[in-house]
Amino acid sequence: MNQLEIFEIEDEDMPTIQNPGSALGEAIGAHMELALNRYLAQLVDQYSCRLISKGPLKKGKATKLLLYDDYGTAYNIDSVVTNEANQPLILVEYKYIRYKKHNRDKGSWVCTAHNAVRRRYSSIRSSIAILAGSWSKSSVAMMKSHEINIFIIPFDKITELLKAHDIVFDWGEKDRHVAQESWEKYSKLTPLQKFQIAEDMIAVVKDDVEAAINLTLDNQASREITRTVVEIHTNLGEVRWFEFNTIQDAIEFLEDFTIEEILKIESGYTLFDIPVFSSDDE
Repeated sequence: MNQLEIFEIEDEDMPTIQNPGSALGEAIGAHMELALNRYLAQLVDQYSCRLISKGPLKKGKATKLLLYDDYGTAYNIDSVVTNEANQPLILVEYKYIRYKKHNRDKGSWVCTAHNAVRRRYSSIRSSIAILAGSWSKSSVAMMKSHEINIFIIPFDKITELLKAHDIVFDWGEKDRHVAQESWEKYSKLTPLQKFQIAEDMIAVVKDDVEAAINLTLDNQASREITRTVVEIHTNLGEVRWFEFNTIQDAIEFLEDFTIEEILKIESGYTLFDIPVFSSDDE
């Protein structure tokens, strides 16, 4: 793996986008990612760790950062904190979205990718997702249920920061002319101004992110088992999960377990049973 490289933010670093609304969102997201990478690289260095955001060099060019699951499927992770042995300790994802209709796709990918990767790399201690823009409560709850630590930069904060530069960001979905004007104004900002906007964005979550990373990387922290999960599969495809507070409880359960436990479906959920804690917010 190559050392994390922090590039000056220039227009050539920005992805090519087909419409001005997407262009502005992609540019803001890209600047946010660069600002966060620089900040996190400095933060983890005190623990003799590194932040990796690119894959190995091939023909002189950095590749995407790909981590694999146990079945060989590759997942492009935004950044990873590693120890000196280059073992991953923290998965880090940066996601910006403007419209809540994209919540499920983006959130589901994070859940799937991080869960799959964590099953392969036993060294991983934590997953982090830094989310900017409009995120629904249900999508955030979904990611938290997969033990992903969430930090949110609200859409209103981004709007406020851009407004200081006379850039409108809260346009309607069909207001293409407003988006075009905003993109043109943003494009005329200096690299330093763009970077400062990104710095002001991430300032919203810096303290909480730092506290979480310090807790995760503290090797003096005592370890204790908080949950034991038994996962049982049958040849017909049934899957049952059983959770226990202690290892001893799990062992006692397995000692008494029989195939009949799998066949007991009378108390199972029916098709339209809804969990009492579900959210209708989308």
